[in-house]
Amino acid sequence: MPICQTATYQVQPDAVGQVKAAIEVFVDYVRANEPGTRLYSAWQDAEDPTKFVHLFIFEDEGAHEAHGKSAEVAAFEAVYRPVLTAGPVVFKDFSMIASNI
Repeated sequence: MPICQTATYQVQPDAVGQVKAAIEVFVDYVRANEPGTRLYSAWQDAEDPTKFVHLFIFEDEGAHEAHGKSAEVAAFEAVYRPVLTAGPVVFKDFSMIASNI
């Protein structure tokens, strides 16, 4: 059964460009190296560019664990964690009802 999650967070205004660049590098890594990650999409709030939402769909718990333990996750966290402004990243689990992917 797939694991569906979101992660939401907010960063300092002067860190937005740095975080966006790190997201692009990280998602490129996921695309090339994590076949069990069915979807990894990162979105920026249109009204408040300091807010981000990431949507993940992992094939199974093994893919979820492999993603979370990767050195690339740690490298990405090292970029955004020091510039968080509204508390830590909030992860939320969902059950998929329907999808076009």
